[in-house]
Amino acid sequence: MEAMKMPRREKEKLRQRQEMLAAALGLFSEKGYHNVSMHEIAGKAEFAIGTLYKFFKNKEELYKTLVLELSDKFHDALTEAVQDTDDEIERLRNYVRAKGRLFRANVPMIRLYFSENRGSNFSVAAGLVPEIRDRYDRFLQTTLASVFERGMKRKQFKKVGDPYHLAVALDSLTNAFLFLWLEAPESHPYPEEPDTILDILFKGLVES
Repeated sequence: MEAMKMPRREKEKLRQRQEMLAAALGLFSEKGYHNVSMHEIAGKAEFAIGTLYKFFKNKEELYKTLVLELSDKFHDALTEAVQDTDDEIERLRNYVRAKGRLFRANVPMIRLYFSENRGSNFSVAAGLVPEIRDRYDRFLQTTLASVFERGMKRKQFKKVGDPYHLAVALDSLTNAFLFLWLEAPESHPYPEEPDTILDILFKGLVES
């Protein structure tokens, strides 16, 4: 709706920016961040190099924009997922489903991010990781943890631990399943049924 209200010139700028980001993502995914130049990105996007520099002052800023936009997309979608119902168990199911959808829809960027962040000398990553970590930790503390807290108050969940720790546990479980899927999608598909993951928390391991 916002795009419809934009002046034509602003719409064109937005279109150009997205084409540049898409070209950069394609090249970064194919060759790796360090093996791609701004000239290559401009060529793939079919823009003059000067036009590219009007949008991004350097390759680091362009990469940071890609990662932060993905982070924003994840934050907004996951927040919406856990606010879409009044039932706390359904909120958690929605979270597990939404996270799977987001990973599947953004595989090239996710693979790029994690491959580049394995090296400690990557200057953009060094500054960017804490920023994203802080943003996502706020989501865990203020949004996901509150689902467990409300569930305890409503007697849906037992008071078995700190709500934040439970949020971290669920986040870690979903990540584990997603990374397995990224490495071997045919052998380890991400569960279509969210209770496959949630029952690890809901039912536990020890026989009662």
